[in-house]
Amino acid sequence: MRTIYLIFLLLFSVQALKSQNIYPETQYPKTDFRPPLDLPPSLSGSFGELRSNHFHSGLDYRTNQREGYPVYAVADGYISRLRVQAAGFGNAIYITHPNGFTTVYAHLQRFNPQIAQSIKTYQYRIESFEVDFPLLPLEIPVKKGDIIAWSGNTGSSGGPHLHFEVRDSKTEEIINPQLFGLALPDRVKPTISGLYVYRLNGQPFSEKTPKQYFQVIGANGLYKLNQSPIINLSGEIGFGLITYDKNSASDNTLGVYSIELKVDGESIYSAVWERFAFQDSRAINSHLDYPALLTSGRRIQKSFIEPGNPIKLYKTRINQGLLNISDNQVHDVEYVVKDVAGNTSTLAFKMKYNPQSVLQAKETPGATRFYYNRSNEFETPELKLSIPSGNLYSDLDFIYSVSAKPHGAFSKMHHVHNRLTPVHSSYTLWIKADDDMPAELRSKALIVDQQRRSQGGTYENGFIKTNTNAFGNFYVTVDTIAPKITPVNISEGASMAGVSKMTFKISDNLSGIRSYTGTIDGHWVLMEFDAKTATLWHTFDEKTPPGKHNFQLLVTDMKSNTQTFKVSFYR
Repeated sequence: MRTIYLIFLLLFSVQALKSQNIYPETQYPKTDFRPPLDLPPSLSGSFGELRSNHFHSGLDYRTNQREGYPVYAVADGYISRLRVQAAGFGNAIYITHPNGFTTVYAHLQRFNPQIAQSIKTYQYRIESFEVDFPLLPLEIPVKKGDIIAWSGNTGSSGGPHLHFEVRDSKTEEIINPQLFGLALPDRVKPTISGLYVYRLNGQPFSEKTPKQYFQVIGANGLYKLNQSPIINLSGEIGFGLITYDKNSASDNTLGVYSIELKVDGESIYSAVWERFAFQDSRAINSHLDYPALLTSGRRIQKSFIEPGNPIKLYKTRINQGLLNISDNQVHDVEYVVKDVAGNTSTLAFKMKYNPQSVLQAKETPGATRFYYNRSNEFETPELKLSIPSGNLYSDLDFIYSVSAKPHGAFSKMHHVHNRLTPVHSSYTLWIKADDDMPAELRSKALIVDQQRRSQGGTYENGFIKTNTNAFGNFYVTVDTIAPKITPVNISEGASMAGVSKMTFKISDNLSGIRSYTGTIDGHWVLMEFDAKTATLWHTFDEKTPPGKHNFQLLVTDMKSNTQTFKVSFYR
C-alpha cells in the first residue's frame, strides 16, 4: 500500500512540474529521495514561507501534535554534521548524499543509539551541551530508509513536527524539497487578497512612500479589483500583492511558489521560490513592505526590487519591476501566482496615465543621506555608528535625535532613525556613558532598546560599543543581577534513586544566559537545556553510581554575573 502511495506522489509531482510555465533553473532528481516520515504528508510550513526576518528554509511535516515518530534517511549517504542547540534547530542531523545534495532533519526528540553516542562523546570531550561538528564519510554511513532519529519539538520549534531541508552540498544553498518528487496532494489554487500601488517617483522606498490599497475579489483562481476597473497613475510606480497558498492535505496557510507580474502580456517581474542562500534570507525584509508588516501585520510582497536586495529569487526584473507610464493608452496588467504543484491564480486589471494622479513623499528636513552601496558613518559627541556597505537595501534619509535619560539609565535615550527601516546585517553602534558612571560598573554596562531588550556591549574609551541589526531607540544601562536558579525536583539530602534526571529552571533579568556548568563530585556532567521553557536538566547514567554525591551548578550571564547552586543527594 505504501509503495502505491509513493508512486502516486511521484506521478503527481512530475505532472505538477509539467504544468508550470516558470521552471526551475536546475532539473532535480525525482526518484532519489523517499519521504522522511511514514505518515501521510501534511505541512504546517512550506519552503519559502514568509517568516519573521527570514524565508522558511524547508518543509515542516506535521506529526499529529505528537513526538516520537521514526525519522528515516531519505537516501543513501553519510552523516556529515551533527548539531545540538538550546534554540534554533534543537537536535539536528545532516546527511550528505552521492547525488550532490545534503538533507537536514531538525527539532528531533532523540537520535538513534549510534548517533547519540557520537554526540555524547563529543559533548563530554569539549564539555558543552551545545555542539556542532562535522563527521567523515566513513564514520556513520546510512542507507535509504534507515531510522536516524525520532521526531520531536526541540530548539525553537513551536510544536511537535519535523523540519526537513534539502541543500546543495557545494554551495549550501537551500532548495525547495518539493522539486525532488516529495510532492503533497494539492488541488488548491493560491489566494490573492489585496493589491497595493506604490508611488516612488524616483525616491528610495521607505515608510513615507505613498501607497494605495485596492480591494481584491474573486475565488478559485480568478481575481479582479473591486470597483476599480482602471487605476489612474503617473510617475514612477511599483506594485505589491498579498497572496498565500494552501494545499489539499491541511488547512495551514503556506507560501506560494512563484509570483509573476505582466504588463501588456510581457513579464516585467517574477519571483520563484526554487532556492536561496542562508546569508540572504534576512532580505525578506526588503522583499516585503517592512513598514506595513511592523505597523499593521500585513505581509505585502513588493513586486519591485530595491537596489540593495541581494536575494536571488528574482528571475525577471525589468527596470527592477518599476513602471513609469506617460502615454495615453490603457495598459493591461496581470499577476500570475502559482504554487509548487502548478495550481494557478490570476489577478487582472487595467491602468492608464493621468497627470492629475500625483502622490509625492514628503521630504525629511535635517536628514543625512546614507547610501546602500557604500559604508556610512555618523558621529555626534554622544553617539557613533558605522554601517558597512551592503547593509541597507535602498538609500536612506537618516534621522537622529536624543531625549531625556530613562530611569536607571547611564545615558540619554538615543533615537537612531526608526524601527521601520530594515538592516540586512549588523552595524556597529557606540553610545557614550555618563561621566559619573562608577568605574566598577563599566564591565556591567550594556546597550538596551526602549523595551529593555539587551543589545549587548562592552565599555571602550567612555563609550559602550555593540553590534546590532536594527534601528530604534537605545540607551546605556547596567546588569549587576546574577541569574536565577530554581530546583524543580531535587533538594538537600534527597534520594534520587529511581529518578531519571534532576531538573532546574534558570533565568536572567537582562543580559541573558552565557553559560551553565554542572559537576557531580567535581567532574563535569552534561546539562541539557531547552530555551523555550528555560528548563535545564541532567539525565543520570553509569557515571553516577549508587551512593552519596555532591552536585554543583554554576550559571553565568553575559555580564559575568554568576549564581551557584550546591546540593548533596543519594543514588
